[in-house]
Parts: sequence; structure tokens; C-alpha cells
Amino acid sequence: MKIIIADDDNIIREGLKMIISSQPDFEIVGVGSNGSEAIDLCRQNKVDIALLDIRMPVKDGITAAMTMLDENLCKPLLLTTFDEQELIERALKVGVSGYILKNTPTEGIFSALRTVYSGGTVFQEDILSYIRDAAVKCYGKSAVFNLLTDRELEVVKLIAEGYSNQEIADKLYLSNGTVRNYISVILEKTGLEHRTQIAVRYLKGDE
Repeated sequence: MKIIIADDDNIIREGLKMIISSQPDFEIVGVGSNGSEAIDLCRQNKVDIALLDIRMPVKDGITAAMTMLDENLCKPLLLTTFDEQELIERALKVGVSGYILKNTPTEGIFSALRTVYSGGTVFQEDILSYIRDAAVKCYGKSAVFNLLTDRELEVVKLIAEGYSNQEIADKLYLSNGTVRNYISVILEKTGLEHRTQIAVRYLKGDE
């Protein structure tokens, strides 16, 4: 998979490049020091995943992720030392493929990249804990899912648990194409825009 890295800290940026490049299935096609550079790299290269620091000058990681998603450039994965509520909320609303902390062990970063590449979403336990805490008693009770069939709700639950389309297909004994069709129907019925919104609404319930 082809990856770009954007972080305004040169030591972190180069460290991530060295660590990620150690894996045979990862290829770093470029590095940048801010969100604008990251967007340019995605426009100039075929990129699968952009690993973005959230707090960067010129353009932050979340704003860059929005552009990448709007232009269908790649799948953004946010990397940060911060676990602030406001940042979590912004990241979730944008629809990024994941949000992990910089103190994540090396193997955790590798796993996150592979999960996102395969179509899954990645939110570390402390991020999910925040979502669940906000949900209080509404966990999985959002009215937006009232029109869904039992099988569609099964797909929603697995999306919320971070499974990729292929993993959902394997668990439910369906084809990958059938799962994609289910997700399209779920988005149409609920009025949601992407997988992350499905997961967040399921976990948080109605606000």
C-alpha cells in the first residue's frame, strides 16, 4: 500500500517513515510538514492512506482530511498526541478512517494501517470510551436505524466494531459485493453519508 506522512515535527515524521518503511507491504511515497503539503502529495501521487498529524501549521490534519475525502484522494488516518474532546468530535464528523494516538506501539500503527487499507475503521479504546461515555443510555438506540432490517442492523453493528467489508462478509457468510449493497441501502435509509457516521451514530445513539 502507498502511504504519505504529514507531521510538522521532523523527528516524528522521519521516525514514522523509517518505522513504516520496514514493512514489505508499505511504501512511503512522500512526506510533508503540513496539511497543504499532504494534499499536494496526494494529488501528485497514487496514495492509499495519508497518515496525518492533527495539529499542523498552514492547514491542520482534519482540514486536510476533509479535502482528501471530498476529492476521493485517499483514506486519512489521524495521528496525534492529543485526546481532546473537540478534536475527537471534529474527526468523527469529517468521516476519517481512524484516529490513533502517537504513543501507539509500532505493531498497533501497522495494524491500523492495514485495517484502514482493507476498508475498516480504527479508533483506539480511549476514543471509543469517549464515544460510549457520551452515549450514556442511548447506546445503539438511535431512531435513525428504525427502518433497517435485522440483517442490515447486523451489518451496522459490525461496522461500528471496526470490521472491513470483507470481514463482515466472512462473518455473515455473504459476498463482498452483497455487503457493499447493504451499506448503500443503509446509507440511503438513514440519510447518513459514510461508514464512520454509521459507526458513531450506532455507538452514541440520538443526541
